[in-house]
Amino acid sequence: MAVAVAGVLVAAGAVTYAVAEDGGSADTPAADSADAGFARDMAVHHQQAVEMSYIVRDRTKDVEVRRLAYDIAQTQANQRGMLLGWLDLWGLPKVSADPPMTWMDMGDMPSAGDGSLMPGMATDSEMKKLATLNGKQAEIFYLQLMTEHHQGGVHMAKGCAQRCTVKVEKRLAQGMVEAQQSEIDLMAGMLKERGAKPRS
Repeated sequence: MAVAVAGVLVAAGAVTYAVAEDGGSADTPAADSADAGFARDMAVHHQQAVEMSYIVRDRTKDVEVRRLAYDIAQTQANQRGMLLGWLDLWGLPKVSADPPMTWMDMGDMPSAGDGSLMPGMATDSEMKKLATLNGKQAEIFYLQLMTEHHQGGVHMAKGCAQRCTVKVEKRLAQGMVEAQQSEIDLMAGMLKERGAKPRS
């Protein structure tokens, strides 16, 4: 409940900030624009990262992993609120009939299936497996899944940084690239400490 409330508050602030940033007169992006596509797709991408992070917090007592999971969940829930807030501001739908990643000219990419809608997303089977593991096994699997999740997120955020036209959204995307790459490096070290490594 607290995460949902925080997301709403941040979204409201993001809407105000976006209007102020563009002087309140910027053109509204089209439904098929990179701005709208990124907002929709990254909101879905982020939601899975939040779910994954809360799962692992219940599966381990390791302080380092629990802190990372909490930070990722809070950051991505807040960013998701911003993205959905912008779609509301623009009067655009939060879902699209187009395949994911169409805004990056990747709408025809083969789907991994089993709930994995975009690059880096875990499958439904992997999410279920994570929920059955405990301790070190849960930590390693989470770090591997989240590394891949971040790699997919970085790819998408770079696409927005290049293609999006709304300045505040472009800045958010660039911030995602830098923050998630930093966490990828951090997770590589955490995996090494546990005698493991990324899956790819």
